[in-house]
Amino acid sequence: MPARAPRLPAMPITERMLQELNDAIEARRVQEGIALLGRLDCRRITLSALGAVQAPFLLCLAQSVDLGYESSQLVDDLLQQLPPDRRAQMPLRDFLMVRMAEAFTAMAHEDTDRAIDLLAFVLGAERELGSEHLSVLAHFWKGRAHRKKGEYQKAFEDIVAARQLAQHLELKKLAAAIQIQEAWLAFQRAEPKEAWSLLDQAEEQLRTTDDDISLGNISSARGRIVRRTGEYAESLAHYERAVAIYQRRNADHRNLARTLVNAAYVKRLLALNLRKQLDTRASRQATAGARAADGSGGAKRRYMALCHQALADLEEAGRIYALHQHHGGTGSVLVNGGHLHLDLGDIERAAVEGAKAYDLAHSKHDLILMARARILEAYSENARVEEELGEDANIATHAHQARRYAEEAVQLALQTQNRRLLAGAHIVCGMVAANDFFRKWEEARRCEMESAALLRSYDRDHLGEELAVLKSKIMRSIGIDETLRAWSQGVVGRKTFQQMTEEFAEVVIPQVWLREGKKVSRVAARLSISPKKVRRILRSVGLRHTI
Repeated sequence: MPARAPRLPAMPITERMLQELNDAIEARRVQEGIALLGRLDCRRITLSALGAVQAPFLLCLAQSVDLGYESSQLVDDLLQQLPPDRRAQMPLRDFLMVRMAEAFTAMAHEDTDRAIDLLAFVLGAERELGSEHLSVLAHFWKGRAHRKKGEYQKAFEDIVAARQLAQHLELKKLAAAIQIQEAWLAFQRAEPKEAWSLLDQAEEQLRTTDDDISLGNISSARGRIVRRTGEYAESLAHYERAVAIYQRRNADHRNLARTLVNAAYVKRLLALNLRKQLDTRASRQATAGARAADGSGGAKRRYMALCHQALADLEEAGRIYALHQHHGGTGSVLVNGGHLHLDLGDIERAAVEGAKAYDLAHSKHDLILMARARILEAYSENARVEEELGEDANIATHAHQARRYAEEAVQLALQTQNRRLLAGAHIVCGMVAANDFFRKWEEARRCEMESAALLRSYDRDHLGEELAVLKSKIMRSIGIDETLRAWSQGVVGRKTFQQMTEEFAEVVIPQVWLREGKKVSRVAARLSISPKKVRRILRSVGLRHTI
């Protein structure tokens, strides 16, 4: 093994040079800041040579890494040069800056609890010092850590505090970068219009900068918002734009990996839509006794191409996450890949990837990823039951395992403020209760109502479709008559009148549509309602692709 090259004396860093670096960071002149760091040869630098500016330099370096420079390992290596006895001799403000750098590396290593504790300590001390500049960054990072844990209310409080302080200090570009996080939290709070407006404002401030990470974050966030409405092609366009922006700065950045995972997810949903069209076409042909049409071959090829593209995106994301040794990202790759393999009929691989994802999430106490992994495992075990794989005893084992995983998913999701995660967990619980082994229709209906109460009117993506599938199973099994009889007796459970109206429409409109020759205009005229509402109801019950 060749000997390690000796550390060279660092280029002297003057307070003026440090101020230039700090100004470049706050103004989001990223390339300028990276050029300054390049002149310093950060891989060989020694903190002892920096004297009085070592703590401010450490914090500037952490912020530069956050903006796409190198990796957090640089900050880790320099922190190791500061043993406790040296930190004890530091002025309080310098010590707080070192704590900030430690909080940044804690977030990079997915230790969000430690990051939150460190940042809370800094904020408490800063209140005593009466300084606001450090508080902006501390609130910003602390809000991101709370968001990672699914603690959205605490995250919102910190992010708003950071944005308000930044605006007060007239740090307009930094305030805009913070606003991107505020937009995402507004979206989580069921305020998509407000979220989009905040993103527009942030982009207006940042469009003249080269802060590619923040600009990529804006496009990625737009992809999430649009995806929720079910407009998958438009969502994918936003993700692809985000990928191109991230690649301008750092082709191995974790945010790029995250967006590749999101793009793969949307490609899977597009593929599922194609498969529904194929299934509907095959069902019609079987009913009519016709042979399969040659035209279905092209749709099948597009379906497989989308699946393979999604798997390729996940493979690239996995490569990037492996470079960072990021367990949460790797787990997300596994969960998304597992659902794809389940769609393709590989139940065994889906189950294995779900178990691997759960183990990774458990090692970091990542509640959101743990719940997502359990949802995948529940669907995998339930698929074995529905396809009657194995002997009766094995089917019973799979059924009970599916129920255990689904119930665990609900309990894990309840420990977060992620309502969609909880809705998804309730849906899989309902699917398991409605399988051929359990056939517990009241339990399935309770799960359906729990999930419906959590979803919003604009949630028209796959969760809405999965909920429609669950509703359809329940309706087919318990009968429409029983539902109407219960309503006539005032037995409505926890449903609102609006929910009952929507459910009644989901029963009536598809039947009228069939009687009227599947003509939306005829249904609209017959029931005196708008064609738009007819189409929406047909989509909600899974008939959108036959229109």
